[in-house]
Amino acid sequence: MTDDIRTLTARVAEEPSSLAFLELGEALRRRGQLEAAYKVARGGLARYPALADAHDLVARILGDQGDLAGAFDAWVEALRLDPMRIGALKGIAFLYFRAGDVPAALEHLQRAAEVDPDDESIIQAITRIRQVREAVPPDSARPAEAGQGAVRPDSDNGDHGSMLVDGNGLRLSGTVRSPAKEDVGDRVAAELAGVSKEAARTSRLLGLGIWQAIAVEAPDWNLFLVAPTPDTLLLTVGESSLPMARLALVADRAAREAREWLEQHA
Repeated sequence: MTDDIRTLTARVAEEPSSLAFLELGEALRRRGQLEAAYKVARGGLARYPALADAHDLVARILGDQGDLAGAFDAWVEALRLDPMRIGALKGIAFLYFRAGDVPAALEHLQRAAEVDPDDESIIQAITRIRQVREAVPPDSARPAEAGQGAVRPDSDNGDHGSMLVDGNGLRLSGTVRSPAKEDVGDRVAAELAGVSKEAARTSRLLGLGIWQAIAVEAPDWNLFLVAPTPDTLLLTVGESSLPMARLALVADRAAREAREWLEQHA
């Protein structure tokens, strides 16, 4: 333990209400001690739930841990408390860009640039994203339109749901339901095998390489399809009110959990 961390730890222990937890959490994060950093940050957040700095710190730690959906939510809360918080604007911009939502990424970076026009890192990021946008044909980045038969998630919270299937269309876990609440998981799983093969074929024909994800927007539900492993597919479904970029982050977390589940049951 370095002297600065030792000193900050002692200070937080002696003064639990001190804001020193922000420095301690960041110092631990920078040293890669993410579990300890998260524990410190959550403890401070419990004492100061309306502190944007605390939510920003939690978001950075979660991002380092790979929980991008959690990081997104924490940065959104930080912005709610402090709409001009540059760290949160830049963080959400990165997550939107990672999820393929270039317009939303640019919007948040431009807001950050308005707050601090002298920040060169923001200007560079805007330039890079604009170059990427110009290099990608608009139609290739636009989600496909879905028909009226969109499926509903089988989820307790009604927010989103996931279903894992193998490459042959066999459902491995989870399910989805029709608007009439009928379990249609097996039928959807069988169709997904064909979707994956067609996506791979189209990617080869267009010289795009291996496909990464398929996003589908429908009037009531959005769908996001990823491949946790070369032999499996994961369908994540969310209400249309859930931004596609947010759904992509949820799918990313579900894919990591699916890989862990598959390793345990191998």
